[in-house]
Amino acid sequence: MSALVWLTIPLTALVLAVLWVAWTSRTRPRADTHETVEAHRRFRAAFESHRDSA
Repeated sequence: MSALVWLTIPLTALVLAVLWVAWTSRTRPRADTHETVEAHRRFRAAFESHRDSA
């Protein structure tokens, strides 16, 4: 019985590894360049305004 318990450790690791690989290799929609550049500008502006007010 204890051998079966010890077998669950590598089997659990295998299942988690397969799930991680499936999750990281999924296809993602491409981001629109104009949206990402504008988001970066807003991000920098937020930090600039925070730094100026501090």
